Amino acid sequence: MTPSANALLQADDSADTGTQQIRDAIRDAIVERRLAPGTKLSEADVGNLFNVSRTLARAALQALSYEGLVSVEKNRGAFVAYPSPDEARQIFAARRLVEPGILREAAARITPSQIQHLRQLLQEEGRLISERGQTARRAEIKASGDFHLTLASISGNAIMQRFMEELVARSSLVIALYGQSAVSSCGHSEHGDIVTAIEAGDLDRACHLMVHHISHIEADLDLRERKSFGLKEAFSI
Repeated sequence: MTPSANALLQADDSADTGTQQIRDAIRDAIVERRLAPGTKLSEADVGNLFNVSRTLARAALQALSYEGLVSVEKNRGAFVAYPSPDEARQIFAARRLVEPGILREAAARITPSQIQHLRQLLQEEGRLISERGQTARRAEIKASGDFHLTLASISGNAIMQRFMEELVARSSLVIALYGQSAVSSCGHSEHGDIVTAIEAGDLDRACHLMVHHISHIEADLDLRERKSFGLKEAFSI
């Protein structure tokens, strides 16, 4: 390979790495609800924040749009996505279909040390639930999502793991928009019951608990369609 070709490959690798780092950082901010649905994400602001070119910032935002986390609008730019009630229902329907399969794959491979790691995640989640303040709440939301992502990681299926990262992030957007409860949106005690069932080798029960758990999260959402009013009507009701 010529020096110039090698330099081009290295540049491509560096660009890909930069795009992925920006994408992952913005996804984390969405999962932790530090970025709310509808937030403007200009290429210039993203580029300045991460000290990269607008080209790299655009590539990262485009990648997030493929995952459904960012909406790119012509002549307006990019925004954190604002899922509709119907999209929200589809996201949780997908989770009910996918996560029992991930759980069974994970249970077939899980080791005692991985069970212990899940227990440690639950301890941290429980500690955060007892704390107050926005910082603790954000960390708790992330810990809840990490439980589901860890099971996907244990399954050994990298494609499903990436898919779960998207589903968890999109669920966080939905919960930010439509969630009603002040308590944890991803039941801590239900996580513990799932781990106990996996440890006991009762996979049918574990899968039943997982589906119930996902339905419980969805049940806490207010997904009723709302009538839209004009400006004058909005202030006269």
